[in-house]
Amino acid sequence: MATLPGTSEGTCYGTPGFYVQKKLLARLWENGVVLVVHTEDRDKWMQADPEIYFITDHYRNYPYVLVNLEKVDPEELKKLLTESWLQRASKTLVREYQNQS
Repeated sequence: MATLPGTSEGTCYGTPGFYVQKKLLARLWENGVVLVVHTEDRDKWMQADPEIYFITDHYRNYPYVLVNLEKVDPEELKKLLTESWLQRASKTLVREYQNQS
């Protein structure tokens, strides 16, 4: 997350969380093996591999997907987190990121 401009660490519901401009990108679930990630494309991720990407009833009406950290490929997780950041960051931060890439 450090390479994505404007990101910061904090807490969310008592667990570690990651933010861009005070908007939640992801947070660790209380069990420590599931990551909650904001995404407008969660169906795409869940269809790709439902053992890794899933939701519970609690998240059904929210734009989040749950990620099993014990099974996810690190490169896939990086892609998901980057997509999440692109959806939440300001246009200025997105340009800054695109210029550094």
